[in-house]
Amino acid sequence: MSDNRALVLFSGGQDSATCLAWALDRFAKVETLGFDYGQRHRIELNGRAALRAGMTALNPAWGRRLGPDHTLDLAALGAVSDTALTRDTQIAFAADGLPNTFVPGRNLLFLTFAAALAYRRGLRHIVGGMCETDYSGYPDCRDDTIKALQVALNLGMDRRFVLHTPLMWIDKANTWRLAEELGGRPLVDLIVEASHTCYLGERGARHAWGYGCGACPACELRAKGYSAFVADTTG
Repeated sequence: MSDNRALVLFSGGQDSATCLAWALDRFAKVETLGFDYGQRHRIELNGRAALRAGMTALNPAWGRRLGPDHTLDLAALGAVSDTALTRDTQIAFAADGLPNTFVPGRNLLFLTFAAALAYRRGLRHIVGGMCETDYSGYPDCRDDTIKALQVALNLGMDRRFVLHTPLMWIDKANTWRLAEELGGRPLVDLIVEASHTCYLGERGARHAWGYGCGACPACELRAKGYSAFVADTTG
């Protein structure tokens, strides 16, 4: 296993795109991994190639460090999930207080499969966009969950993986700011244009912050963060 090689969970959304830039800025070789689990916003996977190509064009050093891309079929996760991300149903809050966009076990499975791939590829570092500052209350996004899972993966695979969550303690405005720090305004513009976050998978309307329905929780969070970022930048 190499101490300077990483695998990024790369969905094609704003957070994972920022995490990819973060990893390319730090590791000698970076591979990417996406998951197709029958999500309503599966269109986000289509932006991954453009984001990878755009980052390569923005920074030649990043281009040299960017390794293979992988996609895993996790249709079973979609089959057992009855959520607003895997069914054509209205987004609402469930009886337990969680939004019905929560897909139980999703990040646990993502990181477990990522570790299995990293094991085969000889990669030590695994990077994910989990965050408990600006999020919907998902329990598998919490820092305690990620730390516990790192322990379990290391014990179960007899490896010393390191799970990185560079967005864990920052809000969406600071996620935009981090992208600007990493790649300047060109990276921010690339993420606006090529990434996708809308839970409904709508790609029609182009807003200042990117494409989406503009009304779902993911769009509202992204728009609010972008507005705060722009206000701070111009103010």
